[in-house]
Amino acid sequence: MNLEMRDPAVERLGVLETAALLRELTAGLIAVDDFDEALDALVRIARNAVAGVRWCGFTALRAGEPAGVAASDARLAGLDDLRHGPDSPAMDAIRLREMALSEDLGRELRWPAWTPRARELGVQGVISAPVDVDEQVIGSINLYAGAADLLNTDHQLTAMLLAEHAGLLLAAVRDRARKAAQAGELDASLLDDGVIGQAIGVIMTQRGCPAEEALGVLRSAASSLDIPLREVAGRLVSTVSRPRDS
Repeated sequence: MNLEMRDPAVERLGVLETAALLRELTAGLIAVDDFDEALDALVRIARNAVAGVRWCGFTALRAGEPAGVAASDARLAGLDDLRHGPDSPAMDAIRLREMALSEDLGRELRWPAWTPRARELGVQGVISAPVDVDEQVIGSINLYAGAADLLNTDHQLTAMLLAEHAGLLLAAVRDRARKAAQAGELDASLLDDGVIGQAIGVIMTQRGCPAEEALGVLRSAASSLDIPLREVAGRLVSTVSRPRDS
């Protein structure tokens, strides 16, 4: 039996390239709070870092409906958009929860509507890997090759690791976005609160600063004194409203 021998140096290089990809992806998404911005960074980094991949896209569904599409090349964005129909490798990956691979779209029969459009755009090979983000969002990362038979088992492993890592990072992005939104709602309610609102008004007048900055000053004082925010606000309002001795 003639078994293919793998060069250990090549195998190590693949591991190092994948580790570099995951490290770059983490650095690119670690501080992002916007989901669409995170998707754009994800497809750009994956396109640039994975050898043999000419384009990268991402298809996202929120509660079963199209929730977002990102593409490293705007010309190919329609290939990742499920509004054009469920006939695609991305939809197969999402629905079956397994990787969809076609090394040569010229021999592909599974996606009769999608494949001709892809080939017209220059796509000759594709890997779509399912991505689990959280309870509300699932998706697929789609790697495209511009020539047939470029995508191999190494690309499948990279796509699997990329999908797992991307899911964790995107979940963190959505969690940060939720917390930022909740903080914004909390700030709005505090600004309308009686004594806290009055205290904010006092600080705004004294410092000539906007309401958000005044609230930050009030919070900082509460933290430094280790007393509730409302109590700090009450003390401030009481101090400035106290009649001065003539």
